[in-house]
Amino acid sequence: MTKLKVTKVKSSINRPETQKRTLESLGLGKTGSSVLHDNTPSVLGMINKVKHLISVEEVK
Repeated sequence: MTKLKVTKVKSSINRPETQKRTLESLGLGKTGSSVLHDNTPSVLGMINKVKHLISVEEVK
């Protein structure tokens, strides 16, 4: 299974509470922080919800 490197590139200030909680559940705190996740449907759904605040790279 491939891994996804998710990096927060924009602030969550003035964003809806649901988007803030989604970033928190992805494990993203400060701007510039990165985490690795498995490529699963639930993670892809969370990524799609906050795609304007993050960048995603595929890691093998």
